[in-house]
Amino acid sequence: MECIDVNVFYGKFRAVTGVNLSFGENEITALIGPSGCGKSTLIRSLNRMNDLVDGARVEGQITFQGEEIYGKDVDAIEVRRRIGMVFQKPNPFPKSIYENIAYGPRVTGMKPSSMDDLVEEALTKAALWDEVKDKLKQSAFSLSGGQQQRLCIARTISVRPDVILMDEPCSALDPIATTRIEDLMHELKNEYTIVIVTHNMQQAARVADRTAFFTALADESTGDRTGVLVEFDKTTKIFEDPADKRTEDYISGRFG
Repeated sequence: MECIDVNVFYGKFRAVTGVNLSFGENEITALIGPSGCGKSTLIRSLNRMNDLVDGARVEGQITFQGEEIYGKDVDAIEVRRRIGMVFQKPNPFPKSIYENIAYGPRVTGMKPSSMDDLVEEALTKAALWDEVKDKLKQSAFSLSGGQQQRLCIARTISVRPDVILMDEPCSALDPIATTRIEDLMHELKNEYTIVIVTHNMQQAARVADRTAFFTALADESTGDRTGVLVEFDKTTKIFEDPADKRTEDYISGRFG
């Protein structure tokens, strides 16, 4: 995927400006920066989730496998199938564990030779199968928070996407559950491209191949804060030898 001179607006307010980024296949890219710098706004633009927000619009180009995802003839639902999203708080459907996974394939018209096998495959890839295989008919709400988040990852995987977007997927989880999700990300990147928004810099350093640091610039007349991309590089470079002093100040805890 690639962002080329991307600006995101909510009405007249420019939330993100001038972003140029490329997301490598089978890599984990982390978006870091202080609150209000446009990280979540940008990641939601990568699969057209912002289409669902009144007044939101994207300028510039966001391409997936060379195709402009905001093109006139592009189906936004198909974009979201190919580029899945896992949200900050686990949001399982009020259905059984099994039906949470089977729902997506059904509504998108997939015709697997065996739905049971597809459910098992998705839960296995999300490192959850062994924990739930004997209670697939139970409510998804019976699971712990960490298990619910892995269920949401399995639900995303079930429709066979190419990219998985994760908007602070561990912020509502305890340290043990967070470690499970991070281990899972390392496994999943063998099959998927992953983009993660995180406030946890240690998490970015642990899981990401490349890291993009954003900050917010305040308009002196209105006080509105617009997100800008400061620096994008290999994660080791960002954390050990950043090129921009603003990145160094953020990494070292001087601001943010």
